[in-house]
Amino acid sequence: LRVQPILMYSTPQRREKTSWKSWGGVQTEQAANEEVARITGELETLQKEMVCPLDIRPVIKTKSPEQIQHLDRSQFDVAVVYPATGSGNLLKACCAGNDSTLIFLRHRSGPVYYWYEGLSVRYLSTDKEREDDPALGDISVHDVVVDDTQELAAKLRGLYGVKNLLGTKIVALGGPWGKYAADAPQLAKENFGIEIIDVPYSDIEPRIQSLLADPSAVSKAERWTDRFLSLPGTELKTERNYVVNAFLLYGLMRDLMEENECSAFTIKDCMSTIMPMADTTACLTLGLLNDEGLLAFCESDFVIIPAGILLRHISGKPVFLHNSTFPHKAMVTCAHCASPRRFDGDRYEPTEIVTHYESEFGASPKVAMPIGQQLTFIDPEYTRGRWLGFRGTVEENPFYEICRSQQDVRIEGDWKKLLDEARDSHWMMAYGDHLEEVGYAAKKLGMEWENITGEA
Repeated sequence: LRVQPILMYSTPQRREKTSWKSWGGVQTEQAANEEVARITGELETLQKEMVCPLDIRPVIKTKSPEQIQHLDRSQFDVAVVYPATGSGNLLKACCAGNDSTLIFLRHRSGPVYYWYEGLSVRYLSTDKEREDDPALGDISVHDVVVDDTQELAAKLRGLYGVKNLLGTKIVALGGPWGKYAADAPQLAKENFGIEIIDVPYSDIEPRIQSLLADPSAVSKAERWTDRFLSLPGTELKTERNYVVNAFLLYGLMRDLMEENECSAFTIKDCMSTIMPMADTTACLTLGLLNDEGLLAFCESDFVIIPAGILLRHISGKPVFLHNSTFPHKAMVTCAHCASPRRFDGDRYEPTEIVTHYESEFGASPKVAMPIGQQLTFIDPEYTRGRWLGFRGTVEENPFYEICRSQQDVRIEGDWKKLLDEARDSHWMMAYGDHLEEVGYAAKKLGMEWENITGEA
C-alpha cells in the first residue's frame, strides 16, 4: 500500500494590536520541520508493526493550494493529510483527487492542530442523509483519526484489504455460483471488479488422468506426502493414497493459477465431480494452498468469496470458509471439510487427516484450534449489500457427525441478533480481532455493516 503523508501548515506574520494567527502549534518553518520528523517517525514505526506491506513516501509540506495542485496522485494509493494549520481551500486541495484519503489530527500526541477545532460535518460526509454537500466530497467522519496511530494503522489495513480485493482474478474450476443467490457471481464482478476465470472440468480431466499415470509426478507427490505426514501433530486416519492424490491435485491447481496469472482459486461440485476424476477429494488440497498464503475456497460460492478475499488481506492469515449453524445460548458450531492448518500464518495446528464427511472418501483435515482462540467472522446477507461481523472464542473441537474441521464457538456480543440472521449460509473466519478493519473496509466498499460484538 503506497502511502503519501501531506503536512499542511501556515507561517503567519505578527501584526500589532490585532489577531494574526489561528489555533495550532505548527506556525513556523522550524515547527513544520519538527512535525515532519514526528510524522516520519510515527509512520516508520507503523511500517515495522504492520502485517500488510506499506510503502511510506517522504512527507510533503504545503502552505498553499498551488503548491499541491500538481501532485501526481497516481503515484500513491492513500493520502494521509496532517492539517496542522492552513485554510479550508488548502484542506480541499490536499484531499482532492484521491478516493482513499485519511485525515490525522493532533490533540495530545504533539502540537495541537487548528483543524482539531475546524474540521466538521461542513467538510465531511456522515452516515445521515443531508441536503448540503460536504466540502470534501466522499471523505467521511470515519476517515478522521485523532492522535491514535493504532487506529490509523487499522484504517490502513482496511484500505489495503480494499485495494487487494478490487480487481482480484480467481480461477473457478467448474464455474461460479452463489448459495441461495444466483446473482452472486455477476455482482462480484460489478461491485468488486472480480475477474472470474471459468475453467470447465472437461479441460482438466485429461490433465488429472495424465498426472495419475505419470511416475515422476506420483513420485514427487509421494515425497510431499512423506514430509506432510511427518509434521508434528499430524495423524493419518484415511488411506494414504488419497493424500498422495491430493498433492497431485495441489500441483495442478497451482499450475492453473500460474497459467492464469492469479493467486486465488475456487472449485464447484467439489463433493461430486472432482472425486472420481482425481480418486480423492479437494478438501486437503485447498487447505494446503491456503497454508502457503494463497486463496483457495471450496464450493465456488461468490456470496462469501469477496468477504474471504478481503479478510485474508486484512488479517494477513489464512481464512476458513465454513457452514454456519443455528445460534443458541451464545453458541454456534462452525464446520467444513476444507480447512487451513496455519491459521496464525505460521504454526501448523494439530490435525487428523480423515475422510470427507458426506462421502466418507478422500482426504480432509480435521483441525484442532486452541481453546480460547479469538476469532473474527463475516456473515454476508446474501447479495443484498449487507455484511455482519462478530467475534467469538473457541470452546471445543468436537467430533460431531458433520463436516470434519469443527469448532463450538462462544459468540461475543449481542448473540440474539444472529437469530434473525440464520440463513444456512457460509461464513468466513480468521484468527484474531479484525472487526475494526473489516467494518471500515466494508463502508469503503459501499456495504452496509453491522457489528454484532459492538465495540469496533
